[in-house]
Order: sequence, then C-alpha cells, then structure tokens
Amino acid sequence: MNAPSRTDLRDHLIRTRIAGDVATPRENNLDNYRSLAGRDPHYMFGLTFAAEWGFRDVLEQMAKSVGVVADPGHREGQDTIDPDLTIDALEAMGDRVGEVLARGNARIVIATGHPTGLLTVHLAVARLARSYGATLLTPAERWSYSSHGYGRVRRIRYLDDVAMLDDGAALVHTHDPDPMRAILAEERPDFVIADHGWAGAAGEAGVETVGFADSNDPALFIGAAEGKIAVAVPLDDNVLPRYYGPLTDYLLARITRHL
Repeated sequence: MNAPSRTDLRDHLIRTRIAGDVATPRENNLDNYRSLAGRDPHYMFGLTFAAEWGFRDVLEQMAKSVGVVADPGHREGQDTIDPDLTIDALEAMGDRVGEVLARGNARIVIATGHPTGLLTVHLAVARLARSYGATLLTPAERWSYSSHGYGRVRRIRYLDDVAMLDDGAALVHTHDPDPMRAILAEERPDFVIADHGWAGAAGEAGVETVGFADSNDPALFIGAAEGKIAVAVPLDDNVLPRYYGPLTDYLLARITRHL
C-alpha cells in the first residue's frame, strides 16, 4: 500500500485545505457552537450529553480536539483545523478499525451524510473490511421518511455496502440521526464507521463508533469527550473527493498494521 509519510500527509492536508486554514469561516463555526450549546437538535446529531456544555465549553473543547482558534474574541474571518490533530485522530481511528477486524467475524455498518466528499473514504474502508472477512450489514434498505420540510421523501440506499440517503433523484447531505436509528432497530452491528447523525445515533445507542467531523460540527467531538464516540477525526468534510486519496491511503495502511 503506497501510503504517504506523516510529514507528506501533513503537507497534503494543508495544501488541499482538508486541515490548516480551512474554508469553513469562523462565523459559521461559532454559530454552530452556540446552536449546540442551545441543544438545537439539528446540531446534536442524535447525541445527548451529561454535562451542560455552554458556548465557552464547546469552544474550549473544539480548540482542544480540532485546533480551532481558542480566543472567543476571534469572531470572524479565518479558522483552522490542526493537521497534527487530524493525523493523530486518523491513526487512532485506524487502530480501532484494525483491532475490530483482527478479532474476526466483525459485523460493521458504514454510513455517510456527506456523499459529495467523504463517500470515497468510506468506500475504500468498506472494500478493505470485506477483504479481511468483515460482514458489512445493510439493514433498513429503502426505509424512508420526510425530513424537516425538505419536500422530497428521503430513503436509505446502500452503494457498495455504504449507507446514504437519496431523495429519489440524488444522494443527499444529512445531519439526521433517524436513518441510523432505523438501521439499529432492524439489526445492531458490532461497530460503526460514519459521520454526522449516522455516527451520533450509533454512539448514543452504545455501539462502538468512529467518525469524521468538520470544524463546524461539534457534536461528535463533544460525544468523544463524554465517551460516546470512540474517535472523531477533524477535517474539512467536503473538499474534492480526490483530495482525500492520501488521507485514505494513510488510514488503510494504519488499519492493516493490525492484520
């Protein structure tokens, strides 16, 4: 497997703005942190929290877990993701996935709410997991619901065993936890690899879960701080899919170290 070195991956993350100075503006990050502190369901990703997690608490945790600017007085303009935190979390994710596959007979659900970006990463992990004997579950296929007034009915669709939502015409972005809840109601996996509400709902249900999240999506990082999410990897979750190639190779190489 032609995986980059840590130094080369770090340079690539910064160059493609997967980490470093990212495209997500500071204003959007802070707005979403306030929304999470106010327990807006759209930003909770299906998780509940034991601690109060006010705005300052969320910002402090995001600075620690993601590398956003810690100063609450920085209210607009550029914000950041620390590429070393991205790689550290990516290695931790690889270790978790590798350990699960090494135990044998793993029953895994893989899902994404960001098919325009992260799908390419999930598809590669799915292929690797199958090659090492994992069973990729596909429960609740075609389960459908109407989501928050968007108009079209959304349904679960699997592409090469990766769960997503479609609206009858296209694969769609979602934060919603309801699709993962439908999956878990039909069949409970041993392990989940996901993002957004797919990851949050699984972690809330007590399934061991690793996931990806952007700097404006604090829920999974707060979930990780409270022990409901095993690993949350900080990154821009919607750059050009080909930019995730070196990151994916690094992750797969880390997984196979355990196999």
